Amino acid sequence: MSFPCWMSPMRRVSFRVSVLGAAAFLAASLASAQSQNAPNQSSAPALSSGESSSLQMAEAAAPGDLFADPAAPAPGAAGAAGQEYGGGNGLWHKAKSNFAFEAGGGFNAPESNSITYGGNLNVGGGVNLNKHLAVLAEYQFIDDKLPGSLIAEADAQGGHAHVWSLTLDPVLDLFPKSKNDVYVTGGGGFYRKVTSFTDPEEEEVCYYFCEVYDQNVVIAHFSSNQGGWNIGAGFEHRLGGMYGDSKTKLFAEARYVDVLSPAVTGLSPNGSGLITTVQADTKMIPVTLGVRF
Repeated sequence: MSFPCWMSPMRRVSFRVSVLGAAAFLAASLASAQSQNAPNQSSAPALSSGESSSLQMAEAAAPGDLFADPAAPAPGAAGAAGQEYGGGNGLWHKAKSNFAFEAGGGFNAPESNSITYGGNLNVGGGVNLNKHLAVLAEYQFIDDKLPGSLIAEADAQGGHAHVWSLTLDPVLDLFPKSKNDVYVTGGGGFYRKVTSFTDPEEEEVCYYFCEVYDQNVVIAHFSSNQGGWNIGAGFEHRLGGMYGDSKTKLFAEARYVDVLSPAVTGLSPNGSGLITTVQADTKMIPVTLGVRF
């Protein structure tokens, strides 16, 4: 390119610098516009196949809102899931809290002349229908001695009466929220009574050496199966619990038990030649100490 000869060298240099500056500014403007219209793909981080799929799903579900926070689950759905699998106040947690168990033992006072004092063992389980009322199925074993007159009449040396029972017994708590509670109970069911007469016999037992001692052996017995009923009251003391809501309680109770056993008159048990007479009904008062939870 030629310039007029009249232009001085200094002006020529200034003119060329101005032309070069204008060209550079124009090139920069074109490059900036191109970068805005077409983002540089090489500068974006590479996405894995899983991230790519997630990105595509997010774009399909909510175009233009790709980076929005995910929606929080509905409170009702979370609560239902917790109840289904036993979390919080789930169905299993509620069912388990309604179970009731007990175990105890004690002694018996006689209320009829066919037995004397003895001991008892009682276990049971059931459900708490509400804070006041529970229903328990109870198994009880009673071991009483026979009175001397009955043993002498049978011409035996000793004897005992065993009573097994399986009953259904409601328990009514009068003060269920108190640390110390009073309750009433009663029910009925099946009772089996076995009366046995014994005599001592010598028996030899050998371990490292042999020893002979007397052991009471049943020489005659008679039994009966019948119904019966019981009624009583007790005292409970609640153990532990930060807010006084522990299910574990110590209890002490007394019941009146009437086993509807038949009368026995002039019976020779098992054809043994022993003659005995026993009045109808077997009545006693079991006193039991135990734990309920």
